Amino acid sequence: MDTDNLHIVVFPWLAFGHLLAFTELSKRLAQHGHRVSFISTPKNIARVFPKIPSHLSHLINLVEFRLPNVEHLPEDAEASVDLPSDDLRPYLRRAYDGLDHQLRLFLQRASPAKPDWVIVDYAAHWVPAIASEFDVPSAYFSGFNAAALGFMGPPQSLMGISNTRTTPEQFAEVPEWVNFPTTVAYRGYEAREIFEPSALPDASGVSEAYRFGKTIQDCQIVAVRSCSEFEQEWFNLLEQIYRKPVIPVGFLPPLQRETRFLEEWKSTMNWLEKQTQRSVVFAAFGSEAKLTSALVREIALGLESSGLSFIWALRDSSGLPKEFKKRVEGRGEVLTGWVPQSQILAHPAIGGFLTHAGWGSIVEGLGLGLKLVLLPLMFDQGLNARHMVEKRISMEVPRDEEDGSFTGDGIAKTLRLVMEDEEGEAFRTKVEEYREMFGNEELNDRCVRDFVNYLSDHKRNSGSFKMG
Repeated sequence: MDTDNLHIVVFPWLAFGHLLAFTELSKRLAQHGHRVSFISTPKNIARVFPKIPSHLSHLINLVEFRLPNVEHLPEDAEASVDLPSDDLRPYLRRAYDGLDHQLRLFLQRASPAKPDWVIVDYAAHWVPAIASEFDVPSAYFSGFNAAALGFMGPPQSLMGISNTRTTPEQFAEVPEWVNFPTTVAYRGYEAREIFEPSALPDASGVSEAYRFGKTIQDCQIVAVRSCSEFEQEWFNLLEQIYRKPVIPVGFLPPLQRETRFLEEWKSTMNWLEKQTQRSVVFAAFGSEAKLTSALVREIALGLESSGLSFIWALRDSSGLPKEFKKRVEGRGEVLTGWVPQSQILAHPAIGGFLTHAGWGSIVEGLGLGLKLVLLPLMFDQGLNARHMVEKRISMEVPRDEEDGSFTGDGIAKTLRLVMEDEEGEAFRTKVEEYREMFGNEELNDRCVRDFVNYLSDHKRNSGSFKMG
């Protein structure tokens, strides 16, 4: 435990992947003896902190900010998962921006025992300026890996000041500031899908890219959910293009994993107990993607024709092919609603993970030594998939380069290759190698320790704080 105890405010964006990453970081900061004020909305706090581990409860303070009412935003929406359509995301960002006065009041009331640091998410581009009013330095914590950040580029490019991308095609090629060979870039169909919602100003008043750039520019340091042993060249690049310290905080796998299944999941547990070790595929595509009936149908056909045993976490089963559940009875289970993903992934029967390539899911899967098949759907997922394939850790489901469509047959063949075929042995060997890295608690703890040592050495009263 560190002797120089800090008070750290964390302020995540209102999306589950971000909330969970900030939650894991908060627990690890508290585990090192530091006091954490975790700020979010009441509904989100209840979701990610249903119970604080007893040995950390005296160090984690849950602070509820209430979202202001915003036109077009559903009344009970406090996270992107609550939105009926992606078109409403800008209004959630506008409501999030409306938390500025509550943050200012929180910091004002904390005086004279102000926080030593504020750790912010990409969307909170206005937080560093508020924190500086109280002489509190800010750190940007990225739930994205260093490769994804490197592809996104320097703050000036993100903010539209210089080297600005003005066409979707520019997102489908490796940018000029990347000074080493790589395949990390969007496909053409991905670039066309992300260009307008990320590069152009939306109803919140600024673009997603601007939020990234402004936050990175105004924070004193950047912390990244990764480690230099995994992607040293990308960390070196970030130091060059950000011109400020970039610190790995480790992969942040779940610190405590509940191993006991609740009563309602006993039938799933019993089914898993009957399966051969490492034979079952778990399929899940995160909380953000809203799968169309066509996508659900192809995924279903892929799981069915693979011949493999599987569990599929599916939010809405209405798009399933007729009699699908009957045809796979005994070999596959479809679970709807909330699913205890961490517990299922950790079960000895699970050997493969068909995933959307969200960074948190990749971290969890590799930390458990699971074979990954990647089907990226949105955001940074395409970049993550290229990164994993480049390192020969996993395989992507084949897609049409023009429209991004895929087939059940493509899913089935990729699953069988990675799980069983002789051709996939190299991937299975790589997974075991990287399990030693991603699941290495000593390495993850060392990264967090180095991070908090930096925070201690550069806290607000050290004389080294300045904006930007």
